[in-house]
Amino acid sequence: MQQTARISVVIPCYRVRSSVLGVIASIPAIVEKIYVVDDACPEHTGDYVRSQCADPRVTVLVNPDNLGVGGAVMRGYWQALQDKYDIVIKIDGDGQMDGSLVPVFVEPILSGEADYTKGNRFYHPDSLNHMPTIRLLANALLSFITKLSSGYWHIFDPTNGYTAISANALKRLPLDKISQRYFFESDMMFRLNTIRAVIFDVPMDAVYAGERSNLKLSANILPFIKGHCCNMFKRIIYNYYLRNFSLASLQLLIGLPLMLFGIIYGTHHWILSAETRVPATAGTVMVASLPIIVGLQLLLSFLNYDINSVPRHPISRSLR
Repeated sequence: MQQTARISVVIPCYRVRSSVLGVIASIPAIVEKIYVVDDACPEHTGDYVRSQCADPRVTVLVNPDNLGVGGAVMRGYWQALQDKYDIVIKIDGDGQMDGSLVPVFVEPILSGEADYTKGNRFYHPDSLNHMPTIRLLANALLSFITKLSSGYWHIFDPTNGYTAISANALKRLPLDKISQRYFFESDMMFRLNTIRAVIFDVPMDAVYAGERSNLKLSANILPFIKGHCCNMFKRIIYNYYLRNFSLASLQLLIGLPLMLFGIIYGTHHWILSAETRVPATAGTVMVASLPIIVGLQLLLSFLNYDINSVPRHPISRSLR
């Protein structure tokens, strides 16, 4: 079937001078424009690409100040929208992403099945043998936390930076509010849920060959936790109490206080019994346990509703 959509690629660049030319060379001909975004790179990657790359598709954009990966991608997104591209792909410049997979990422968007596609390095078990253990464990934990905050329960590997998005979905996002640092990928998913965009996972392998990561876990773990907690709270308020009010809204509204009451009441009397050496009465045990049981059942029902509320109707129609 003939390709009719205009496709562009954004490559955020920070300390990737040694690998960026190979990334550009791997991008197939279906891509009409490649935006290389120099995010105040100390290696002057933008100047290097201008002088060494002869690909006519390449346009170099330079951020005067370092904004982080999210800020660099937003710069590319803005430019792609101004230039009226239909699909915008984001590929890192460190050589860990296979540019030949671009057609696989854009296919669900072209056919009208998805608004946003992202890579999943966990799909093929064999590929996990090459992934560093610490990265494997961290991504597994972050995947679960991101499901809670974004509402996309079927998506895994949320920190994967290989993505594609339709311009129709991109125009609806508040680009100026999306996190500019390493929380960018997770924040994108939360924002996509607020516009009810459909996300697809794309199986892929990643290459780890000793590249230096700019992410400092110790400096970013607290902002990540804070960001996920804020997004989870905002998503629940938006979806269950402002935009809509359903049985699930009541289940959460009643179940959470009941469970908290039972835990606090039970803990208080357990400590009191331990100090006085007087066993709690059957009535005290019931007052503590019954709210916990009922509250847990209500919260599980809410969770089941939330899991089944993943967006399924794409914003974008077929771009073919």
